[in-house]
Amino acid sequence: MMRRGLLAGGLALLAVLGTLAGAGFGSGAPAIAALAPASTPVTGNVTGPSILAWNTHANYFVNGTGGPAFAPNGTQVGNLTWWISLLAANSTGTTITPTEGAIVGGNASLTVLTVANITEPLTIAVMLSSTYLTQNVTTNFTYTLHIVQPYVVAATLVCGPSAGVASFAVTVQLDGTTVGTVTVPSLLANQTYHLSYKYAVLSLGSGWHTFTISLASLHGLVRFSGGATVYSQSFYVPGPSTSYTLWYVAGFVAFFGAIFILLTRVAARRRGAVKR
Repeated sequence: MMRRGLLAGGLALLAVLGTLAGAGFGSGAPAIAALAPASTPVTGNVTGPSILAWNTHANYFVNGTGGPAFAPNGTQVGNLTWWISLLAANSTGTTITPTEGAIVGGNASLTVLTVANITEPLTIAVMLSSTYLTQNVTTNFTYTLHIVQPYVVAATLVCGPSAGVASFAVTVQLDGTTVGTVTVPSLLANQTYHLSYKYAVLSLGSGWHTFTISLASLHGLVRFSGGATVYSQSFYVPGPSTSYTLWYVAGFVAFFGAIFILLTRVAARRRGAVKR
C-alpha cells in the first residue's frame, strides 16, 4: 500500500511538471525567458537632418533596443519607452511633437521638430527606458543639429493656356549639383504659382554661386514668368573679414621704431657738438 501511495504521488508530481513544461512552451515562455539577465545593453539613436533652415520643420526618428524588454532570443516581451527634451541657448518658438512614445517591433518612432528663425546649435536629448515586470534599465543619448539662415531661391511659374497640369516636382541645382526638389501642386490653365526653395548649409565658399531650376521636362506646359523654361539666380558670398590686427601691430612697431631711430640720431649729433 505504501509503495502504491508513493507511486501515485510520483505520477501526480510528474503530471504537474508536465503541465508547467507545456505552459512554458506556450504563452508563458517569453515571461520565463525575460526573467533571465538581458543579453544586450539598452541602446538608442536619433536620425534626421543635421542642418535645418529657419522657420521649417523636419521629421526625426527615435529607435532603440536591448535591456529587460527583450528576451535573450531577441523577442520583445516588455516596454521600450522614450522621452524627449530640447537643449538650446534660446528655444523660443522651437517645438518637438510628440515628446514621448514607445518603440514596438523594432519600428522607429516619428517625432516632428519645428524651429524658429534663430541661428544656433540645437540638441535633442532622449531618455530611453527598457522595462519588463519589476526590471527597468534606462539610458540617455543626444543628437545635435544646426539651425541656420538659409539661402533662398524663388521664382514664379505660369501654367499654359491650353490645359492644367497634375502635381509635379522640379529639381533645384546649385553650381550644377542637385541640392533638392520642390513639389508643385496641380495647376489650372493660366494659373500662376510662386515657387520657393530654402537651402540650408553651414557655409559656402566665397565667390559667385548660381541656383538653377529647369522646366524642360514639362515640354512647355509650364513656364517661368517671362516665358523661359530655365531659371537661374546668382548670388555672391563674401570671404571672411580681413583681420587688421597684424597690420596694426606692424604699424605700431614701425612708428615707434622710426621715433627711436630719430631720437638716437639727434642724441648722437648733440654728443658730437659737446666734444667740439
